[in-house]
Amino acid sequence: MDCAGDPFALPPSAGAIDTGLREAITDVEQQFVIMVVRARKSIRARAAAIHPELQPMGFKVLTILAQSGPLQQGALAHEVDADKAVMSRTIKALEALGLITRTADPSDGRAHLVAMTTAARTRFDATRSEARQVLFDRLSTWDAGEVRRLANLLDRLNESND
Repeated sequence: MDCAGDPFALPPSAGAIDTGLREAITDVEQQFVIMVVRARKSIRARAAAIHPELQPMGFKVLTILAQSGPLQQGALAHEVDADKAVMSRTIKALEALGLITRTADPSDGRAHLVAMTTAARTRFDATRSEARQVLFDRLSTWDAGEVRRLANLLDRLNESND
């Protein structure tokens, strides 16, 4: 299967990579798979802690609102890379759960600002605090140099994806 059909297939240019590097990249890929599975479980658990009916897309919207403050629905759709219909359904669901409010945007009378409710913000912050504590507990047994190296390598990897 080629790279277009298999997102995990190595590109044709990978043939020139030495065996040791190829094996190391495969090991990194396996670790990323484990990390992504755990991250998804964590997101589902955090969402359920905020509200038992909160879906992952709604959690993503709350995460953006927690970072940015109130936003127009179109800006939220852009941030999560969702079409307007999906965002509209998500916003309606969040509003029904009492997690967000919509108010008229004073700078654009045709638009509404979406904001987290106080209760949603409190629950969101509590779950974020718990998640940060888990990360702290895992990394606090490491040497400070190892943690800094991990941060630098992740930064380098993230920068290369732009």
